[in-house]
Amino acid sequence: MTATFTAVFEQDGDWWVGYVEELPGANTQGATLNEARENLKEVVALIIEANHELAQRNPDIPLP
Repeated sequence: MTATFTAVFEQDGDWWVGYVEELPGANTQGATLNEARENLKEVVALIIEANHELAQRNPDIPLP
């Protein structure tokens, strides 16, 4: 299964911040745009993995 998400990146002073609009809690920062992108990829993977584990343990509870 493949999912498509919208990643938003903005520069804030010396840092780049990024978040995924469709995935609450998926946000990060990096010293460069590339670092912020890589960090966000990792965050998204971790959130999806955690949500998957929660869904398996509690199939009657809706996820955010």
